[in-house]
Order: sequence, then C-alpha cells, then structure tokens
Amino acid sequence: MPLYQNLATRTAKLIADGVLRAGDRLPSVRQACRTHAVSPVTITQAYYLLESRGLIEARPKSGYFVRARLGQVLAEPEMMNRPLGQSTQLQVSDFIFQILESVKDPAVVPLGSSFPSPYLFPLDKLGRFLASAARKLDPLSTITDLPPGNEELRRQLALRYLAHGATVAPQEIIITSGAMEGINLCLQAVTRPGDLIAIESPTFYAGLQASERLGLKVIEIPTHPREGVSLAALEDALRQHPIKACLFMLNFANPMGGLVPDERKKALLELLHRHDVPLIEDDVYAELYFGQQAPLCSKAEDRSGLVMHVSSFSKCLAPGYRLGWVAAGRYAQAIQRQKFSTSLATNVPVQIALADYLKHGGYENHLRHLRRTLANQEAALTAAVEQYFPAGTRLARPQGGYFLWLELPRRVDTLLLHQQALAQGISIAPGPIFSAKREFGNCLRLNFGHADSPRQKAAIATLGQLVAEQL
Repeated sequence: MPLYQNLATRTAKLIADGVLRAGDRLPSVRQACRTHAVSPVTITQAYYLLESRGLIEARPKSGYFVRARLGQVLAEPEMMNRPLGQSTQLQVSDFIFQILESVKDPAVVPLGSSFPSPYLFPLDKLGRFLASAARKLDPLSTITDLPPGNEELRRQLALRYLAHGATVAPQEIIITSGAMEGINLCLQAVTRPGDLIAIESPTFYAGLQASERLGLKVIEIPTHPREGVSLAALEDALRQHPIKACLFMLNFANPMGGLVPDERKKALLELLHRHDVPLIEDDVYAELYFGQQAPLCSKAEDRSGLVMHVSSFSKCLAPGYRLGWVAAGRYAQAIQRQKFSTSLATNVPVQIALADYLKHGGYENHLRHLRRTLANQEAALTAAVEQYFPAGTRLARPQGGYFLWLELPRRVDTLLLHQQALAQGISIAPGPIFSAKREFGNCLRLNFGHADSPRQKAAIATLGQLVAEQL
C-alpha cells in the first residue's frame, strides 16, 4: 500500500474510533511532515484521499478538519467466499434490458444509470472541434482513416500511454466505435462459440451480454471491493478449466468501484503470463481517479503482449460520440481484421475532432475539474446513504469512477426494491444484473455521477425507508 494511503487509513481509523471527532483540526501539512518524516506531497495526497471520502474538509486559510457526519460509518462489503463451481451458459439479456429501460425516463432520479451527467462534459467546445473537422475533412481520410484508424488520434493516445509509463506503439492501437465494440472485437479475436472465459463477480452486465451474444461460457471469480479479483481463486480456475481469456476491470470497476492495488495488478499479470492466458481489460474509468496519482497502467507491465487494453472517451470526455480504442498487443492484427469484417470503420470526423481536442483543447484541465466534481458528489451521496440507510448496510467506498456498491442485510430483495423504487420515480441497479448466476440479490449499485440535489437526497431517504420496510 502506498505511504499516503497508509496514512489515510490510519487517520480514518482514528476518526472511526472517535479519537478524532467532528470539528477537530488535523495537523497542518508542515506539522504532519515532521511527525511522520514524509514529504508534503505524501501528506497532501493522504488529506485529499480523506477529503474525497467525506471524512475531512478543507476550510480556507484554516486547514483540514474532521467533517461532521449525520449518519453511521458503514462497514465495507466482504468478498463472497464460495466454491467456483462449473461454467455458466448465459441467458441474461432479457433480464438486463427489462431493468435498464427504467433509466431512460428523465423524470426518474437516475441512481441506477450507467452514465454520468452529460452536463459534466465540455460538449459545446467539442462541438466546435467537430464542426471544424467536418469543414476541413479531406475526402481521402475516408480511406486513410479506415482501421486501425486516424493516425494523429492514435499518436495522441500513444502519448497518453507514455505519460502513464507505458510504451504503446500507435500501430498497436485500433480505434473502435466505443469500448463495447472493443470488448466484442477482443473476445472474437481469442475465442470461439462454446469457449470459456473468466469474469469478475460481480461484473459489469455489458460484458455478460457480449459473452452471451458470442455463445461463450463464463466462470465467475470472487472479487473484493478493494483488492479486486481473488488471485487464489483465479489460479485454481486456470488450473482446472480451459479458460481462453479473462475479462476484468482493474481500475474503479463497475459495479463495485474497486481499484486493484499496483502490486496485485503485477501479480495478476504474472499469473496470466505463466498460463499464457490473455487479459481483456475494460478500463473506461481509469482517468476518473480521486487522488493525486493515476493508477498503474497494466500496459506498462505487459512484457509479452497479452493485455488487450480497452478504453473510450465516453466516461471522461465525450458521451454519445462513441469513440474508443484497443491497445491490442500481440492481437492487433487479429482485432484489426475483426474490425474490418464487422463495422468496417469508426466515424472519421469524430476521430479527427478528438485528435485535435487532445492536442489543443485543454483535456487535462477538464479532467482535473471532472475528478474534483465526482469526488465531491461521491462524498455527498455517501453521507446521504450513511444518514438514511438502516443498520447492517455495508458500503464500498471508491477511489474513483462514479459508482457506489451497497450490500444490504440478507433479507432485503433488491429486485423487489427496484420495483418499489421505480413506482416512486427512482431507479437503482439491483445486484443480480451483475452476475451470470443472478447472485447478489441483497446488493445494489448507485450512481453519483449526477449533481447532488435535494431531489437526489430525498430519493436516498425514500430508498432507506423502503429497505427498512423490507426488514
């Protein structure tokens, strides 16, 4: 664990134990540096992390203070320690579509949505770049920007990988129509119908839908909200089953929000390297970290080209533009051919516009503002859950992304809760849509990607009351 996280954890325990109470002033950065013999950057990172978790607050010209909390401090969910069992033939799409229809209605409080608020993004500015790209479009680009995609956009993406410590050649990057197409192309490149892949449990339902469409079977690997997939369980599965690929989220995973620590990421990649099993990493939330430092990029540790790193701009810059990519490693040619034989090409003006925006549009400034906004919204939603949900509720506190994962007492049925909430104009994402076996019946995912408001707080109060009534 990084030193700043260790300091933040120790301070959080002092707050939970009542040693530090609401209103108490924390040591200044200078004092804390002397006490712990660390740099100011380390203390600042620790305080920023505590602030993002809603435990402390900064007061102008006064320092950091323990934040007043109106509710209970909720425990963290535990990993489900269950036998792996056999692979599962998927039949999930109808079930998922039935649930997801509810989030389309703008009158519904979108706590169950998979999308952040569109008002978080510089859509006006992007529109100007898109208009400019359309005006200056070279007719030849409709040919030259066929797969693998626009050369300048791929160069800009390669530069961003380099900034995160990974050397990725532009030739390895294939532009796709969003991350979901990227995941489908990766699966098609390394599997055939009837093959088996490993997924996290719980996992993002879109991966389940893609696997179902391709006729794949899945084996679910237990996952912890902070440490990620169980490496011991995965190793057992790799020994016992003919797994063709792993489909994981390592950074702020949907739905649990977990960030796999750097050392565990390295151990995971080493394990897959020993078994020569590729990793398809869905990494669409990596830019949405709340701390001062970006999470470790798996491509920086990929020595054998086994990682197919999938991402997009949909969650961090341009929702609706449907532009993603795959840094495909040894599978670049196979994925490029799959792209040619399926959708042929990705929207050319959008590629040109986003390449120009990355060069001249102030992307880093936008990301810094977006991260601060999401961190504040996470703290607000967490405080409301702590205030209104009944005892026995467990909560996974994310360090990025925009999802909260709640584990409710066993007697609570979140499918029933979904119906009850929808009748009151509130959507939630019930736990069973994140499992091939429809497990996690007492869990739910909430979205904090929309602005804190009295309407949202009232919705959380209503949900807490509905849960209490079920109990």
